Amino acid sequence: MDSMKRYMRFVKPYWGMLILTMAIGILKFAIPLFTPLLIQIIIDDIIGGDMSIEEKTTQLAYWIGGTIVLFFIIRPPVEYYRQYYAQHLSNKILYDIRQEIYGHLQKLSMKYYSNTRAGEVISRVINDVEQTKNFVMIGLMNMWLDLATILIAVAIMLTLNVKLTIVALITLPLYAISVKYFFSKLRDLTRKRSQALAGVQSYLHERVSGMSIIKSFTLEKHEQTIFDSTNDEFLEKSLDQTRWNAKSFAVVNTITDIAPLLVIAYAGYEVIQGNLTIGVMAAFIAYIERLYSPLRRLMSSSTTLTQAIASMDRMFELMDEAYDIEDKMNAKQLPAIQGKVAFSNVSFAYENGGKNVLDDVSFTIEPGKTVAFVGMSGGGKSTIVSLIPRFYDATSGSVTIDDVDVRDATMESVRSQIGIVLQDNILFSDSVRQNILMGNPHASEEDMIEAAKAANAHDFIMSLPQGYDTKVGERGVKLSGGQKQRVAIARVFLKNPPVLVLDEATSALDLESEALIQDSLERLAHDRTTIVIAHRLSTITHADTIYVIDHGRVKEYGTHAELMKKQGAYYDLFQIQHLD
Repeated sequence: MDSMKRYMRFVKPYWGMLILTMAIGILKFAIPLFTPLLIQIIIDDIIGGDMSIEEKTTQLAYWIGGTIVLFFIIRPPVEYYRQYYAQHLSNKILYDIRQEIYGHLQKLSMKYYSNTRAGEVISRVINDVEQTKNFVMIGLMNMWLDLATILIAVAIMLTLNVKLTIVALITLPLYAISVKYFFSKLRDLTRKRSQALAGVQSYLHERVSGMSIIKSFTLEKHEQTIFDSTNDEFLEKSLDQTRWNAKSFAVVNTITDIAPLLVIAYAGYEVIQGNLTIGVMAAFIAYIERLYSPLRRLMSSSTTLTQAIASMDRMFELMDEAYDIEDKMNAKQLPAIQGKVAFSNVSFAYENGGKNVLDDVSFTIEPGKTVAFVGMSGGGKSTIVSLIPRFYDATSGSVTIDDVDVRDATMESVRSQIGIVLQDNILFSDSVRQNILMGNPHASEEDMIEAAKAANAHDFIMSLPQGYDTKVGERGVKLSGGQKQRVAIARVFLKNPPVLVLDEATSALDLESEALIQDSLERLAHDRTTIVIAHRLSTITHADTIYVIDHGRVKEYGTHAELMKKQGAYYDLFQIQHLD
């Protein structure tokens, strides 16, 4: 129930449209309720009336003519606007929800994404949000319209015959009890089914993304076995829900089938006794169908509504995911920075109470200087550069830019002044132009081309089939590693940040690409604070200071010449790489 209350926040801006849709809906459902009355009038008043054949024929023509106007002229526009407004309203609500969820997803920290499968998130944003549309269509509209139809039908039946109406409604308490019993368990079963579906979607998302691995290791049969078990789990949960659903329909439909039999039996007896006309009996039998069709629909609606509420629970579970990294209440805008970066006694662990990845790290990088971090894999180098743009926050100690603690500034003002080039840069499946413009979406065409030229990317881009408009495929799959890297560097040139972070930006490239990229990186690093994480030490011998990181600590630092003279950890690393 809490989820439904929360959902109403999204419905609130559209109350006017909801009330209009309901009013049109009541009219739509009320019109067919005239048909049983017409049956009674034709049987009792026209066929059984004391009139000549001509008068009876004229009366019949009037009534049928009026009904044709009602059903063929008035009802079609009513039906159209009822459908249109209902769909329009529910789609607008879903649009607002997805907008809010996407904004929320962008605020969640890197920690959340490192612990959550992408397919799981996508399933909630697409499948679960789409399922909640049924809450609007059914819970806020159809169920109430069906109840209104039942009330109108009962009111008309009471005017025809009170006793017969009571007989018609005698099974309603049984109906209510059975619905309550069955649907208390259905919500839980539906939720489990949704989770299993998200599992299938997550698995597919990962495997489709990594299809090259499956093919290169000939894992098709192995993967098919794993997929079969994930798919089996979904089937099992679906069948659990289906079994319970089928039971509920069997019981409730049996109850709703008893009512017409009772009415036919009692009405037949009353006609035989002369207490009831045949027309009223015929009208009542028609009204029973009008009364119990909405009840059966309510039954079906309850199933769908239960699924919608289970999806709503999962949707709000995602929306309630807390932010690890947030702006302080009084966070200030970081003005245009000079580029001084300092770590003061910084320690960091990925999990609360977990092992420290960084331990009491301190250093200062002066504006415009180039600093390199080297050391064995897993030593904490990438963690250091993740703390500068606040992808994570230090567990203790402080990270400052121009003597301002990054936690005291707004994330946007910090990140907008830092450019990052990674070893495996992600490109989106848009055009080359769109990928470069991510560095500055408002840049001119000339600036964008200048950035590409500075990154040694312009020539290869012009040789692509559609030049800058060439689509690069998912994650840039249509480009080589070196080409992807140059597009990523062009993106940073366009951003033109005072602080540059290069995280093993050339380690996975061939020699020709590396030479081109090294040239563009040197151009990019000119006149800005540059922080380099390097695997190949030959690429950082020019750095102003080199820090050797070992098991989360600064082991030694100095220039290349100073560290070689010391013959310590850096010297050993250099010897291992046979670069002396």
